[in-house]
Amino acid sequence: MSGRKKEKSIIGKFDAVTRRLVILLVIPIIISFVMMLFFMDRYHSSIVRIETISSLKNVVAEEIPELTWNVVSGRDSFVGSGVYPRIRSVYDTIADVSSKTSEENRLSLIVAERTMQTLEGYVKQIRDNIEAQVPVVENETVMEEIRSVADLVASMLNEYITGEIDTTARMSVTLRIIIIIIATVEGGIVLMAGILRIRSMKKTSVFVRQPIERLENVAEQLADGTLDARITETEVTELRNLTRQVNIMADRLEDMMKKSLQDERNLRKAELRNLQAQINPHFLYNTLDAIIWKAEAGEKNEVIQLTSALSDFFRISLSSGADWIPVSQEKKHIEGYLTIQQTRYRDIMHYEIDIPEELGRFYILKLLIQPLVENALYHGIKIKRGGGTIKVTGRLEDDMLVFTVKDTGLGMTEEQMNTLKERMKNGQPTVSEGTGGFGLVNVNLRIRLYYSQEEGLKIKSGPEGTEVSFRVPCRTKEEISENESISG
Repeated sequence: MSGRKKEKSIIGKFDAVTRRLVILLVIPIIISFVMMLFFMDRYHSSIVRIETISSLKNVVAEEIPELTWNVVSGRDSFVGSGVYPRIRSVYDTIADVSSKTSEENRLSLIVAERTMQTLEGYVKQIRDNIEAQVPVVENETVMEEIRSVADLVASMLNEYITGEIDTTARMSVTLRIIIIIIATVEGGIVLMAGILRIRSMKKTSVFVRQPIERLENVAEQLADGTLDARITETEVTELRNLTRQVNIMADRLEDMMKKSLQDERNLRKAELRNLQAQINPHFLYNTLDAIIWKAEAGEKNEVIQLTSALSDFFRISLSSGADWIPVSQEKKHIEGYLTIQQTRYRDIMHYEIDIPEELGRFYILKLLIQPLVENALYHGIKIKRGGGTIKVTGRLEDDMLVFTVKDTGLGMTEEQMNTLKERMKNGQPTVSEGTGGFGLVNVNLRIRLYYSQEEGLKIKSGPEGTEVSFRVPCRTKEEISENESISG
C-alpha cells in the first residue's frame, strides 16, 4: 500500500502541470506519429522492393543459365527444365515492382526487362538449334551469350537496388530533419514544463529515479549492441509495463539477430553445397579415356581397378546428398581419387595415406581432405619439374581429429600466400581456378561454418613444398544433430 501512496502522491504533484501542457504535447505527438507511419510505410515498401529484386539476381544470373545448360547437355528437356516459367516469373516480378517504383528508379527495371527479352531470344535460339539438331558447339556459343546477357540483367537489377537504397537514404535524412524539428518543439515544451515543476523535481524520490536510470542504462546497452541486457522488475506501476515491453523488445531483437546470423550461415552453406555439386568434367573425361586406353591395351586388371576407383569416387562424392560421412569413407574417397590420378601422373606423382583404421568410426564433413589433395597435385606436384610426393595423415589429439596434406611440390611465393590468406579471410566461395575443384577457400569456409569455429585451415609453404592441415572435433553418428544429413 505504501508504494501505491507514493505513486498517487507523484501523480498528484504533476497532475496540475500535466493538464496545462497536455494540449501542447498532444499536437506534436500526433504530427510525429503520422509522419512516422507515413515514412515507415514508404521505407518498408522500399525494403520489400529491394528484397524482391535481390531475390531475382540469383534466378537470372545462375538458375536460368543452369537450366538452359541442362537442356543443351541433354540432361533435361525444355518442358521439364522449367526455364520458361522462370523467365516468365522474372518478367512478372519486374513488372510488379516497376509499377510500384518511382520514376527516378524505374529506368533500370525497364532496361532489365528489355534485356530479359534478349535473354529469352537466346533461349529460344537454343530451342530452335536443338530441334534443328545443330552441333553442340554452336549451342555452347549461344550459352556464352546467355550468361553474358544474364550478368547484364543482374547488373541492371543491382543498379536498381542501388537507386532504391539512395532513395531510402534520402528518405531517412528527411525523416531525421522532421524528427529534429519535432524534438526541438517538444524540447521547448519540456523546458516550459521543467520551469513549472522545478520545485517538484527536488522532491522526486529515489523510488522513481532508480527504475528510470535502469531503463536508460539498458537502452544504452542495447544501442551499443549488448543484446542480452535486461531490466529488473520495478515496483513503480507506471514503469512496470514499459519495463516488460523493453525486455520483450530486447528478446525479439536478440532472436532476430540470431535468426539473421543463422540465415546467413544457411545461405553460405547452400552456396557451398551448390559448388560442391559441380563435378569437374575434365577429370571425368580423362578418367574415362584412361579406362578406354587400358581396355584397348588388354590391361583387364587396370580397367577393373580404375573403374572401381571411379565408382567409389563418385559414390562418396554424392553420398545420397549427405553432408557427414565416416572418416573411413573419406579415406576411401582419397584413395579412389589418387588411384585415378596416378594413371595420368604415374611418372611424377607418388603418394602415401596414413590414416589409422580406428579413426574410421568418427564422422567428418564430406569433401574436406580430397580438395586439399587435389590442390597439392595441381598446384604443387604437377607444375614442379620431376614431380614429388603427396602424404595424407590423420591423427587423434585431445578429442580432436587432425588431418594434414603435405606435398613436396613447387610451393607458394609470399605474394601467393598473402593472396590466398586474403581470400580465405573474405570467405567468398568460388569454383577453384584451373581445376574446377572445391578449393582451399571453400574448404576453409565449410570448416568454419559447419563446425562453428574461428580457425579453419593452417597453411605452411616454402621451397620444399606445402603443408595444409586442419583440426575438427571428434563426432560420432549419435552426436550429429537430427537436422544434419549423414551417410552410413
